[in-house]
Amino acid sequence: MNGHDGGTCDPSAHPLLDVESVDLLEPFLDGVGNVFQAFREQDSGCVSYGVAVDGERWFVKSATTPAGVASLRRALAVHRAVRHPAIVPLRHSFRIRGGLALVYLWVDGTVLYHPTVSAHGGRTAWDSPMARFHRLPLPQVLAAVNQILDAHLAVEQAGFVAVDFYDGCMLYDFTTGRLALCDVDEYRPGPFTLTTDRLPGSRRYMAPEEFRQGATIEIRTTVYVLGRALRLLLDAGDQEQQWRGTAGQLAVTARATAHDPGQRYATVAALTHASRATTITAG
Repeated sequence: MNGHDGGTCDPSAHPLLDVESVDLLEPFLDGVGNVFQAFREQDSGCVSYGVAVDGERWFVKSATTPAGVASLRRALAVHRAVRHPAIVPLRHSFRIRGGLALVYLWVDGTVLYHPTVSAHGGRTAWDSPMARFHRLPLPQVLAAVNQILDAHLAVEQAGFVAVDFYDGCMLYDFTTGRLALCDVDEYRPGPFTLTTDRLPGSRRYMAPEEFRQGATIEIRTTVYVLGRALRLLLDAGDQEQQWRGTAGQLAVTARATAHDPGQRYATVAALTHASRATTITAG
C-alpha cells in the first residue's frame, strides 16, 4: 500500500502495518481509521495519534524535524534489540513527507507526568497522575517498581543504557495496576562517550555524568536513573520528605544514586537483587 500516490491497494494488507510511505500523515490516518486522540504539543516536537482501525487501537508517533527523526530512528534500534512485556511494543515504521512515523500497540493507562510545550509541572496537584500514584497502597507501588526493574534487566541484557528515562515514560493503568514503559526513544547502546554538553532528560532523574561532556555513559548511569525512580515512586509526595519504604530500601536508593559511579551497584541486576532483598513493610 502506498499512501496517497495512487498505487493499487492489496485488500489483505493492514493499513498501518503494511504501508511503506505516505505523503501527509494525518489525512492518511483519517482515511484508514478513526483518530480518537491527537497529541500535538509534545515537548519532544513529535506529533502522535491514537487511531482505531477495524476495532483495534494503535498509537502512531511521527516526527519531521531532524532531531525528532533521529530520535525515532534510535527507537527503531531499541525495539529491535529489547523486547519485554512491560515495554510498549513497536509494530511498524513508515516514511512520511520529511520524516518518519512509528506504529505501536495502544496500551491503556495514564502517563504519570505529561509535560507539553505549553505546560510543565503538575506533579503535585491532588488530581495529577503522580499524586494519585503516590496514594496507592504500597504493594501496588512495589509491583510497578518491579515492572520497571524487570524491563531494565532486558535493557541491560541487550547492551543498552537508559537515556531520558523519567516519569513521563511511565504509563500506569489505575484499573489493572499494570505499568508499561513508553518513549524509550533515546536509549542507546553502551557504554558511550558524551560528545555534547548534556544528554536529554529530566534533571531530577539524571546522573551527574549526563551533564559532563567527555563522560562515559554506561550501565552505572542506568543504575543511577533507576535509583532515582525508586526514590521518587516510593515516596508519598513530590518533595522526597515522605518515604514509605524501610530504611534498608532507602539505603539501596542511596547507593544506587551515589555521585561517584564506582560507588553505585555495578549492574541493574545487582540493584534489582538488592532492592528485592529488602521487604517493604512501612505504609
